[in-house]
Amino acid sequence: MTSTVETPEFPMPRAAGCPFDPPPAARALQEQAPLARVRLWDGSTPWLVTRYAEQRALLADPRVSADITRPGYPSPAPLPKGGTGISFILMDNPEHARLRKMVTAPFTIRRVAAMRPAVQEIVDDLIDELLAGPKPVDLVEAFALPVPSLVICELLGVPYADHDFFQENSKVIIRRDAKPEERAAGHQALVGYLDRLMGEKLAAPADDLLSGLAVRVHAGELTRTEAAQMGVLLLIAGHETTANMIALGTLALLEHPDQLARLRDTDDPALVASAVEELLRYLNITHNGRRRVAIEDIEIAGQTIRAGEGLILANDIANRDPAVFPDGDSLDLGRDAHRHVAFGFGVHQCLGQPLARLELQVVYRTLYRRIPTLALATDLEKVPFKHDGSVYGVYELPVTW
Repeated sequence: MTSTVETPEFPMPRAAGCPFDPPPAARALQEQAPLARVRLWDGSTPWLVTRYAEQRALLADPRVSADITRPGYPSPAPLPKGGTGISFILMDNPEHARLRKMVTAPFTIRRVAAMRPAVQEIVDDLIDELLAGPKPVDLVEAFALPVPSLVICELLGVPYADHDFFQENSKVIIRRDAKPEERAAGHQALVGYLDRLMGEKLAAPADDLLSGLAVRVHAGELTRTEAAQMGVLLLIAGHETTANMIALGTLALLEHPDQLARLRDTDDPALVASAVEELLRYLNITHNGRRRVAIEDIEIAGQTIRAGEGLILANDIANRDPAVFPDGDSLDLGRDAHRHVAFGFGVHQCLGQPLARLELQVVYRTLYRRIPTLALATDLEKVPFKHDGSVYGVYELPVTW
């Protein structure tokens, strides 16, 4: 009598009471093999790439495409009619490289390092407001979301006064269970908003990233629609992921008081930088895997990935791969975690990672030292985690001191 093994559904649920750990079913697949078939919402069965070495190899392979319009691409949700319009992150070279190059300069390590005093001022001002206000307080609303929103608004040239508008529409776009028409409406609202701002920058350029794109529109290197779409991408990516990392990282540290004490009490910037890398490895805000599709047959790990087959590169389990990160389920701020794939790898690795690192270094270095008695104001079981989107974190984080 023969038996068949049912293809597991993806994404997989995390274990109750283990909000910082990858899904147990995904870890079980990792133990069995570096590649395994999984089933998506539409019945397709792409490959789940479970291990670190194979993920890095495939992310750097030119035979692997990020183009969401290619047949076989493992989309995490139904696509809106007319496509996503999410600019260059869902494109391949040479178009990806052409557009990305236009916004690279503001995110270089040198340019970002010059922003540290401004970011420090934003963080200190928000902590002043926290200390002067009532408690308990929702750290997401009062601190974690405003920090990166203020920073990216300043960098792009977007009025922070409009933050409620762009934050609400961003949430719809990244929510996995949003209907295609809801996602399309949220995206169009943001494109329209950025298009109006682009019109203002075309008429009166300032010293900001959108004005730099306006110069390229004037020169004919970029259409106004392309510029607006790039603005949407940078605005969403510039605040959502970092905001969730601030809140979830704080919660993880509160649940690991020995590690929090190491970070709070150190004067060593190298340990602060190490702590940021370890928290990025341990938490994995991008928790539904990076999606790709093979455009040629690829032989890897004893398997043949056929052209047109989808790939999901699950960075949360890659960053816990015991072959690379021994005792990876432990949070150790002194660990050398710089090889993590939280920001991806290859030509599509995160453009804004220097800025994200800077913001997290300033926040983690400052918040716990200025509020040394910071504590969770509810039970961990009552914290609402974001299981319903492409970005993981918490909806609220009640804290007191």
